Amino acid sequence: MPSFHDVNFPLPLVFGASGGPVRQTEIITLANGHEQRNTAQANSRRRYDAGVGVKSLADMQMLIAFFEARRGQLCGFRFCDPMDHNADGEIGIGDGQTTEFQLSKTYADAAGSWQRTITKPKPGSVNIQLDAQPTSSFNLDISTGVVVFDTAPGSGVVIVANFEFDVPVRFDTEQLTTSLESFGAGGAVNVPLIEVLTNA
Repeated sequence: MPSFHDVNFPLPLVFGASGGPVRQTEIITLANGHEQRNTAQANSRRRYDAGVGVKSLADMQMLIAFFEARRGQLCGFRFCDPMDHNADGEIGIGDGQTTEFQLSKTYADAAGSWQRTITKPKPGSVNIQLDAQPTSSFNLDISTGVVVFDTAPGSGVVIVANFEFDVPVRFDTEQLTTSLESFGAGGAVNVPLIEVLTNA
C-alpha cells in the first residue's frame, strides 16, 4: 500500500483549522543568565488541528470515512493550509545545462530568510516565468514539485514560479473520539495533523 494518497482533506472541514510551523529549539540558560540556543532540525514542521471544522453529524461521518480510507496514521494526504497556501518568487537561476528545478517558497525579511521546499503544488496552478516572460515549455511532477524544462534555461536567466500548494500531512492520532452530545454543547473534536517531511 502506498504511504501517501494523493487526495485532499475534505475542504468543508478545512475552514477554521488552526496551526502552523513548529520549530524545536534547545535553550540552555548559563549561570550568568546568558542563553545558548541550538536546533537539531534545519526545517520547520507544521502541525494543525482540523477539529473546528466538524460541526455536524454529517461532518463527523465525512471525517470518519476519510480517516478509515487513510488507515488512520498509515497514509499521508494533502491538506490546504488556510493561512499559507500560495507562493510567488524565484526558484532558481539558469546555467544553460540544468533542466530540473524544485518548487519552493522563501520567507524573508531584512534580517534573514528561509527557503521552504514545496512538494505538493495544486494541479493547474503553476505559472512559470523566465526573465519575466511567461513560458509553458515545461512539465511538472505534482507529486514532488519538480519542474522539468524542455530546454535548459540560459545562463543567468531568473526563474520565477507563481502557484498554490498543499501540505503533505498525516493524522497524528490513533483514534477519533467524539459524541453526539458534543455537537449540541459546543464541544470540539480533536483532529491533530502533522506534516510529512521528505524522507521522514
